[in-house]
Amino acid sequence: MLAASRLGVDFAESVAVRELNAATDNPLVFEGDAFVSGGNFHGQSLALALDTLALAVQYIAGFAERRVARLLHPALNRGLPPFLAPEPGVSSGLMIPQYVAAALVNENATLVHPASAMSLSTSADQEDYVSMGAWAGAKLFRVLENARRVVAIEWIVAGQALELRRPRTGGRGSEAALRALRSRVEPWSRDRSPAPDIARVAAAIADGSLVAEVRSAV
Repeated sequence: MLAASRLGVDFAESVAVRELNAATDNPLVFEGDAFVSGGNFHGQSLALALDTLALAVQYIAGFAERRVARLLHPALNRGLPPFLAPEPGVSSGLMIPQYVAAALVNENATLVHPASAMSLSTSADQEDYVSMGAWAGAKLFRVLENARRVVAIEWIVAGQALELRRPRTGGRGSEAALRALRSRVEPWSRDRSPAPDIARVAAAIADGSLVAEVRSAV
């Protein structure tokens, strides 16, 4: 299913590379009366790429949230305790992080409406069709932030589930991912605020250190 997201990322990258290397309209004026033709007079291609990338990222977040929900559901998680709680019925376990993930995916669902789908003319209609790419980019930043938090929640939940399967172990990659997680987040032994854990893992996803640590271990 994530192959569709890969296609979206590849498309956006190809457009961005092409446009960054383009030279067309909109001249740049330098000292000494030097005029150099610049690129991207009209940002429609970039706006489309940014809108497409936001949708591709939303797929990733949506899939991650559904896997989280399944791991916490006692009818679907193949014998694990409800919400992966150490004391089901007494503690809420990782129920609240799934609420957070669902809310973030819902927020993204509204943010992925394409900014480039319409235009409002500006400059007394001199700019008769505006790409709205700036807003497409601003929305994308928020979609990316939300998606990182959702994936961080999945990482936390999956790590808890894997440890609850002990003495059975996961594959080499799964165990490496668990070690990388545990170097940043303690196991869920009692109810606590999940916010610091989510923020820590999301930051490690954003800077690439979490994935780099896993790759170096496998």
